[in-house]
Amino acid sequence: MNKLKIAVQKSGRLNKDSLKLLKDCGISIENGKDQLKASARNFPLEVLYLRNGDIPQYLRDGVVDLAIIGENTLVEKGEGLEIVERLGFSKCRVCLAIPKEMQYNGISDFQGKRIATSYPNTVKKYLKEQNIEADLHIINGSVEIAPNIGLADAICDIVSSGSTLFKNGLKEVVEMSASEAVLTVGPNLSAEKQEILDTIQFRIQSVLRGQNSKYILMNAPNDKVDGILELLPGMRSPTVLPLAQKGWSSIHTVVIGKRKFWDVIDELKNKGAEGILVVPIEKMVM
Repeated sequence: MNKLKIAVQKSGRLNKDSLKLLKDCGISIENGKDQLKASARNFPLEVLYLRNGDIPQYLRDGVVDLAIIGENTLVEKGEGLEIVERLGFSKCRVCLAIPKEMQYNGISDFQGKRIATSYPNTVKKYLKEQNIEADLHIINGSVEIAPNIGLADAICDIVSSGSTLFKNGLKEVVEMSASEAVLTVGPNLSAEKQEILDTIQFRIQSVLRGQNSKYILMNAPNDKVDGILELLPGMRSPTVLPLAQKGWSSIHTVVIGKRKFWDVIDELKNKGAEGILVVPIEKMVM
């Protein structure tokens, strides 16, 4: 069987989480120090460690079949490449920032300004949509220093926590787009390799569902069960089992989505649930 070739970032924020995802999918990678290529011991997959900015071109050229890459890089350099799965880690945003002492009145403030960036295509597209003309200075590397040395009036860069901007005396004023790690594929995948990709996607989806879900068990008086069941989301429907103590039941379900989790717990307590037990889910296979 042909091996599917996947590119991951050689170093940096995406590398560790990408390899962890593959491991969580049951794929064992034989990693050695400073390796540029490694094979899986138990799956028809070969990993190539590449510079993040080079990955889109390797996909187009067929050197690799798929990649885990930041969406911001794909937008900048990967036009026409398809995203097949959003992975939910390495989240950041592409922003315009200015020196913190400058007043900001709106996007028109960037008219005629000098903007330093490593994402010229992204900035050009955004400014064109806003009918703004600006002078772009393309910098490969840290752009935060550009305003401090007089090279630019503003910058466009990826922002996670915003601490780097703060340290360099900058403030974020426009969020142009959000980004996260994504799985993307090259344009010419054979039927055999597509079958391998389908298996990987199935495993990834199972891992991501597990990460975003909790298994909840609770006890409740029988006269409170119906009210509790009205609150509970689940894969199909909650499980209700009688307890040894007369007049009480045990209720089991899965809560999907981290954002709503604590809201559900609070409501369950108000509805009479007791002894609520929350269990992490490693994987959820549908």
